[in-house]
Amino acid sequence: MKKRTFAVDIDGTITENGGGRIHLDALDALRRLTNMGHTVIFVTGRSSVEGYLLSVFGGTTKIAVGENGGCITLDSNDHILLGNIEECKTALNVMKNSIDNVKEKLVFPRMTEVVLERTFDLDLARKLLSENNIDVELSDSQYAFHINSSGVDKGTGFSKIMEKFSILRDDVIAIGDSATDVPLFRLAKTSVALGNASEIVKSEATMTVSANAGDGVLEALDKLAPRLSEI
Repeated sequence: MKKRTFAVDIDGTITENGGGRIHLDALDALRRLTNMGHTVIFVTGRSSVEGYLLSVFGGTTKIAVGENGGCITLDSNDHILLGNIEECKTALNVMKNSIDNVKEKLVFPRMTEVVLERTFDLDLARKLLSENNIDVELSDSQYAFHINSSGVDKGTGFSKIMEKFSILRDDVIAIGDSATDVPLFRLAKTSVALGNASEIVKSEATMTVSANAGDGVLEALDKLAPRLSEI
């Protein structure tokens, strides 16, 4: 059997109803892939600790890339930090002083990024930070706005996993729904955009499905079945 590595987003991909509740059938399908010998790694805008805990309780591979690539968790006390939270906080303070309604989102504690409510104009914030020579990444996961260190995204985070575990691009299958998943799509030979993805995100994927979120993951795995006869 040819082993594949599935890089899977969480929010909007294996959750349902917009409330963060896990789509249990989708999680079961990912667990079955793991039991067959494939690798299933959550790559999320949530904290890597949340992704790691989901892998433990969900029965998938116990590795998680979180904070949009800023932090990798390999074990309960084994974290690789790729971002610098202090420069993200500096950007936050500049934004708060100049833009209305910039609010931090109540989330699981972060080690490398700042997470914000989706309550302000992201393009305006990007322009402001550029004018102040503050070099950070601002992104929209649809779950929240994120401030990450320059050069940090899901692609750079997952590339570290590929290097560490000698994973080849040809063996990677990425599944996601938002703009933050596009750098991950570009790393993978096969990428799947779900039905709830924007047209821009869909244009970056090698294949799309019509169903949303967890139902879309199941549809994607059905489409991939001819290449993965063990599914």
